Amino acid sequence: MRLSRKEFDRVVSRSLRRIPREIRENLENIVISVANRPSPELLEEMGVPPGETLLGAYRGVSLTDRSALEPPLYPDMILLFQKPLEEMCGTTLELERQVEITLVHEIAHYLGIDEERLATLGYE
Repeated sequence: MRLSRKEFDRVVSRSLRRIPREIRENLENIVISVANRPSPELLEEMGVPPGETLLGAYRGVSLTDRSALEPPLYPDMILLFQKPLEEMCGTTLELERQVEITLVHEIAHYLGIDEERLATLGYE
């Protein structure tokens, strides 16, 4: 599946609307950005083994690790990688669901939500 960036952005918008309110309402200070693929440097930095793929990444300081005395220097960012997401999906509906799952997992890094809570919300 291949979409234009504009079409992919619409998928991201629809996916965001599907995320439960308790998670979505915490997105005020997060930038969501789309790139074609993760850079080799990012893959190395995140410890992604050769041959494995990365669908998204959170860049920032999670709320649980923040200090009132030392606020983050840069805004928090979620990166979505369009090509790997498209490659694993056969339909737009599958892509919307996978983007939703990826976004929720990256938002969880920001909020400090653990895997158990994500599973309770249906994002295993």
